[in-house]
Amino acid sequence: MYLMIHKFKTTTISTVSPLTLGRYRIAACPRLLPGGLFAAQVSIASGHGSASTARVMRFTDEFTTHDAAADYAIAQGIDWVQELARQSVRPN
Repeated sequence: MYLMIHKFKTTTISTVSPLTLGRYRIAACPRLLPGGLFAAQVSIASGHGSASTARVMRFTDEFTTHDAAADYAIAQGIDWVQELARQSVRPN
């Protein structure tokens, strides 16, 4: 499976564009914490219209940069999708 992650630089932070892995759209959603650190969050969506579903996972780790939180979130999202795929192909 081919996977590409794009980063776009802005004046203060960079954002990671959402990526598609199979039928899942994975998007990092880092958020700034009161102390200046960042929390990692990832949104994993699938489907379209009224048949769409989304899951948001929030992680307890704190990161010094927006990029580090985004990279961690994307990696966790990819791991979650890959584990789900492995479970679906296991024999009963």
